[in-house]
Formats: sequence, structure tokens, C-alpha cells
Amino acid sequence: MNFEAILTADTFALYLGGLWMTVKLLLACVALGFLLSVPLAVARNSRLLPVSKAVWAFTYVVRGTPLLLQMYLIYYGLSQFEAVRNSFAWTALSEPLFCAVAALTINTVGYTTEIFAGAIRSLPYGEIEAANAYGMSRWTNLRRIILPSALRASLPTYSNEVIMMLHATSLVSTITLLDLTGAANRIYSTYYLPFEAFMVAAAVYMVLTYILVRGFRYAEWRYLAYQRPQEVK
Repeated sequence: MNFEAILTADTFALYLGGLWMTVKLLLACVALGFLLSVPLAVARNSRLLPVSKAVWAFTYVVRGTPLLLQMYLIYYGLSQFEAVRNSFAWTALSEPLFCAVAALTINTVGYTTEIFAGAIRSLPYGEIEAANAYGMSRWTNLRRIILPSALRASLPTYSNEVIMMLHATSLVSTITLLDLTGAANRIYSTYYLPFEAFMVAAAVYMVLTYILVRGFRYAEWRYLAYQRPQEVK
């Protein structure tokens, strides 16, 4: 192994730029995905069957197709339609960064919506009954009782989704973006040292994953404290 050959100022700058792209993509898709998933999770549990089924159909399609395919359809597929190329949306759709964020966001929304919707369905009905007994309206009940409890309960599962999205950002290198994996691939093609180039990238992914795991562990400790066994004095 020859790590000294690839750990130069130029390769460090490439890795650093790829790391920034990876973090930027992760923050964008997770933030947008969370904001979109919360109302969709509520709609998924709606008593209006057409609304609930429409959300279910969306999540089924997203979860039933690979992320790489979704990314290709957005970046390469939409450009074949003349109406798209002549529309105002083409300015955004011709940019690989926008397409990558769109594909990652749509993908995480499909999974996160079902995570949150399942957490809402699993809430003890006693909590909702108690809120109704206090005379809370449906909106107040949703805002103060249902959503906070569901989001807290879904933290362990949601943390896995965020980590999976971190790893999924590596696919953006297939649509010309220079993320962490793309930087490693370019270094490999320059120095012909695949093991060293990708091992450095793998080490950085592991560090990022560790940071996310520790962050979510703290959030679980902070917001799921009521589930811990109480010490008997």
C-alpha cells in the first residue's frame, strides 16, 4: 500500500471539496425531506381514503425503485422532453446539483413518510383520549401531542434513514458531481491506486457516520428519557 503517493496537497483539496459536497447534499435532502415528510405522514393517516391512498402510491413507487434509477430519470430522462427543455424549470433541471438534491429528497421522503406515519399509528390511544378530554381541537392535538410523540418514537428508525442517505450521496458521482466518492474515483484514475484512494474515502464516511450515530444517540437519550427504567430508591 502506498498512501503517501495520494496524500498530497492536491488530493487533500479534492477530498475536502468532495467532503463539502457530500455534507451539503446530506443536509439539503434531510432538511427538505423532513419538512415534506411530516405533513405527508399526517396525510398518510388521513380518514379521507383518496388522500391516504395517493400518499401510499407515492411512497410505494419511491420505495419500489432504486435511487440510482430515480436519479437517472430526473437528470437524463426529463431532458428528452422538449416541453421540459422549453419550460422555466429547465434552468434548474439542467443543473446536476439540483437534480441530485431532488432525487435524494424524493427518495428520503418516500421512506421517512412511512416511518413517521407508522409512528403516528403506533401511538397509545390513551394519549389522544386524554388530549380530547382536555378539549383540544384536532389541530392542537396534532401539534402538541401526536406529532411530538410520534417524532420522538421514530428517532431510532429515522437515524438509520439519515445514515443511509449519507451513503446514498455517493451515487451523485454518476451524474458528474464531485462528491467524496467522486473525488476518490478521480484520484484513483490519476494515480492508479484504487485501494488507497477508496480506503481514505471509506474512512471519512465512517467518521461522518460515527458523528451521526453519536448525535442521534444523544437525541434519543434526551427525548426518550421517559422510556428508560426508573431507578428504585
